[in-house]
Amino acid sequence: MRRTIAALAFAAVAAGANAVIITQWDFEGDVLTPNIGSGTVGLVGGTTSTFATGWDRAAMSTGGRALNTSTYPAQGTGSGTAGIQFNVSTVGFLNIVVDWDHRNSNTSSKWVQFQYSTDGTTFSSAGLANGGLFSALGGDTWHPVRTVDLSSIAGVADNPNFAFRVVAVFDPALGEYVAANPNSNYASTGTQRFDNVTITGDVVPEPATLAAIVAGLGVLAARRRRK
Repeated sequence: MRRTIAALAFAAVAAGANAVIITQWDFEGDVLTPNIGSGTVGLVGGTTSTFATGWDRAAMSTGGRALNTSTYPAQGTGSGTAGIQFNVSTVGFLNIVVDWDHRNSNTSSKWVQFQYSTDGTTFSSAGLANGGLFSALGGDTWHPVRTVDLSSIAGVADNPNFAFRVVAVFDPALGEYVAANPNSNYASTGTQRFDNVTITGDVVPEPATLAAIVAGLGVLAARRRRK
């Protein structure tokens, strides 16, 4: 019965939760500080960055600013090691979802992988849809609102050390980098561009609220037993 009440409590909390933005980067003003919330962004695996034209979600066209990354590994080396990393505390939130707008240049890697960390150091794609892999539909092309649902990944919610990164990877079938544009050759100077990087979650209820929900469900369960 206790397990039933706990399950009902969780369901009630989940049903009543509303996703809110925890942190967001839109890179307006050519800055690395979030426009909403707090967190840090950095480069991994030797990549470099500049600011460039971004993606305007409201207009569904180019506009604003974005972070443009380059200097990726040479062909045949460093798959899954180079890209961009974000560190964001999810304390007080559950059902974490990450989304962003992504642009590939012609010679960039067609394939990237989303990797998450629960300790800020060790990264994995275990348990993610399609292994966290995304492929470009072409070169010099924006791919709006790529989304990763982390709600089922243990340790991501309510975690001060949560981090994630997006890194270039080999084509899964060929075992080497493939250019985003099928008529181009992969080059380490190709660029991966990021905009509107957004982390959302459901607010964890205050202890008093959760206790009231559990107590109410306990009374309901007791009434059902008496029937």
